[in-house]
Amino acid sequence: MYETNTNKQKIKLFLVILIPILITQLSMYAMNFFDTVMSGNAGAGELAGVAIGSSLWVPISTGINGILMALSPIVAQMVGAKKEQDIPKTVQQGIYLSIGLGLVVSIIGFLFIEPILSFMDLESHVRYVAKYYLITIGIGIIPLFIFNLLRCYIDALGQTRMSMFIILLSLPLNIIFNYVFIFGKLGFPALGGIGAGLASALTYWLCCGITIFVVYKVNPFRAHKIFSSWTPPSLHAWWEQLRIGVPIGFSIFFEVSIFSAVTLFMSVYNTFTIAAHQAAINFASFLYMIPLSIATALTIAVGYEIGAKRINDAKAYSYMGIASGVVIAFLAGFILYAFDDPVAKLYNANPEVVALTKNFIFYAIFFQFADAFGAPLQGILRGYKDVNITFWMSLVSYWLIGLPSGWILANYASFGPYGYWMGLIIGLSAGAITLFGRMIYLQNKLSKQFNKKILNQY
Repeated sequence: MYETNTNKQKIKLFLVILIPILITQLSMYAMNFFDTVMSGNAGAGELAGVAIGSSLWVPISTGINGILMALSPIVAQMVGAKKEQDIPKTVQQGIYLSIGLGLVVSIIGFLFIEPILSFMDLESHVRYVAKYYLITIGIGIIPLFIFNLLRCYIDALGQTRMSMFIILLSLPLNIIFNYVFIFGKLGFPALGGIGAGLASALTYWLCCGITIFVVYKVNPFRAHKIFSSWTPPSLHAWWEQLRIGVPIGFSIFFEVSIFSAVTLFMSVYNTFTIAAHQAAINFASFLYMIPLSIATALTIAVGYEIGAKRINDAKAYSYMGIASGVVIAFLAGFILYAFDDPVAKLYNANPEVVALTKNFIFYAIFFQFADAFGAPLQGILRGYKDVNITFWMSLVSYWLIGLPSGWILANYASFGPYGYWMGLIIGLSAGAITLFGRMIYLQNKLSKQFNKKILNQY
């Protein structure tokens, strides 16, 4: 990161940060994408099992990774304020925290996977695939969290191309692992959807190992000596990260978990409906990586400018990011509308599953508009370290407005399973509107404080 003086310079720097993040996010989600597509080609039951397993795993993993994302604005503001000497101990405490959170998630999963799946009305094979998909992917929980923590540190320094490089190395191996374990190649048994979980776990270990090597050996990370002179775990340091990270994590959890909750509610429908829902949500989520990448870039850029006390520059980056999100919304909507049939056939060749998937994709066109507008706003507010209010906004928008609306439309109107998707549209739209209002309020508040400070100097 560096100071910019014109909008042209800001656009150039923003793109330099954004493009590697975008490639990284698309590549990371491509792992889940290939899990789903390749499992679907192993059978509708395998796809449905992975759908149920993912609906339980993804909200937890993204929520915890959201907590670890607190490191990005913290480090970005340290860089902007020229306090880089504090970075090593901050990252070390983040590593301790990621290991602790990984252990907690593993214990909770061990205790509750079986009761949760038994509670759901699933076909026996679908339940079996979901259970062991979760167990195998759990092997990689701790390395996944350490990797994401270190990636936040790398990105906060503006070195987003390094994260891109690590993921681009790992993605082809993930596809190979999927091919080997799902379909039973090179002498391994065909594990179907369970093989997708094992492939993901092995990839998490690979990503973690490469990232540790990079941080230890490659400049500018090497200069911080993250793995030298370890400080002991500090509850105070953990609290400083959790104070920012927990609201971020829960905000992400509330947004992601509403999709998972919908998948769980879909368990009352037949296997084809579950499979079609998962296929459509998987591809729509793949497109969502674009506004999510914009959000991550905005957190870094806004955080850096706020750390340097450049209020107007932070505002300029904010509106640049929002405009990018709107453009992406129209592009993603066109892709979903124009290519619904080939997209549906990527996941499964069954005509009934394809027809249902295309119906779900139609609704995805509308809710991705709200996503493309709302995600950058979340990134902006994280850059300001304004995270508590977004936590409550997410809870109300997604769980008190979106999900109840979907349940009513699905069960008391003629929409059936599509009613839940209409609820998603309502909830995401409500969230985007409230986040925009919060951003305007915060920017006006900071501008008044800044102007008052200047007047007091005279």
